[in-house]
Amino acid sequence: MNADFFAAHVPDQPVIAITIGLSLIVLAVLILPFVVKKVEENLELFFLIMGVCAVSISGLWSMELVIESLQAPVMISGVPIGIFQVVLVFGLLIHFFNRAFCGGVLTVASRLGWRWFAFLMILVCGLLSSVVSIIVTAVLLSEIIAAIPLDKKEKIKFAVVACFAMGLGAVLTPVGEPLSTILVSKLSGAPYYAGFLFCLQTFGLYVIPGVLVIAVFGAFYVGRHMDVRNFKQKTEYSETLKTVILRAVRVYFFVAALILLGEGMKPIIVWYVVHVPAAALYWINMISAVLDNATLTAVEIGPTMALSQITAITMGLLVAGGMLIPGNIPNIVAAGRLKISMKGWAIIGIPIGLVIMVIYFLVLLPQFFNLAGA
Repeated sequence: MNADFFAAHVPDQPVIAITIGLSLIVLAVLILPFVVKKVEENLELFFLIMGVCAVSISGLWSMELVIESLQAPVMISGVPIGIFQVVLVFGLLIHFFNRAFCGGVLTVASRLGWRWFAFLMILVCGLLSSVVSIIVTAVLLSEIIAAIPLDKKEKIKFAVVACFAMGLGAVLTPVGEPLSTILVSKLSGAPYYAGFLFCLQTFGLYVIPGVLVIAVFGAFYVGRHMDVRNFKQKTEYSETLKTVILRAVRVYFFVAALILLGEGMKPIIVWYVVHVPAAALYWINMISAVLDNATLTAVEIGPTMALSQITAITMGLLVAGGMLIPGNIPNIVAAGRLKISMKGWAIIGIPIGLVIMVIYFLVLLPQFFNLAGA
């Protein structure tokens, strides 16, 4: 959204009524999907309603925002290739060629052995997501997980762990995901003059080892009792053409909903969130588990910040995004393909996310001390 439009429609000082209204929406988003079955079963519609309510409360409706929410699922950086098309095309290809695809996946898995297969899938998709886009790798990995003869709980574990890796890895180039694209754009001028390799140079030291460790963890955490002989038993493909198309449509509305929700929440972020110290902001950014982290990046990060502060804020956003389904694009894709509920994802995602958050916080402590000294 245009910065001038935002400044013209949102007061500089907090408005109590808006703050209360948006806070209630945040609570609803964090609570209702876990306690109301209808909400859990219709997550896309629920988030769309919450997004509409948030924008209405904030008074930020504009034709530009409507167009952005409609285009975001079908367009990336002005190119008419978005998550909707990728999910739909890959879904159709797997639908019509599922026997060959599933057979190939099982052959590779049986030859590598389960642990090596899981390790390589998570590692490769985690790092590849920065090169071919997180959307492509998320769709591909979701189909691979669906083809593996694991029970539902193990498939959820596999998906959640892999999505943490992809959520981290995609930041390494502007091609990977919207967060990195926005970050490079906002820092393209002085003093950073960010270019294509800026994210790799800035975050690579933290992200690449993180993806590697997550892949090792996944190899031992998922399918611990997996028998290689099970690879000879192909998982029955049960997707209908209608299901494939409907899944792409649901993903479309989910992404559109997150755009609206993120824009609607901007007053809260501008009034309160961006003014807290970096160490606290790192933890506050766990709200990216339910908000679009690209929106948070656009609001929170700017060229006047120290590089250590940019690093701390970005790492918090990347990790927290894996905790819940709305937090990241691969989560949405995997949950849709594998029929994972919000509760089912949270049971696995929140504990893993908190552990990773603590580890990175300890690793980044020197950065926070530098900021305190500054």
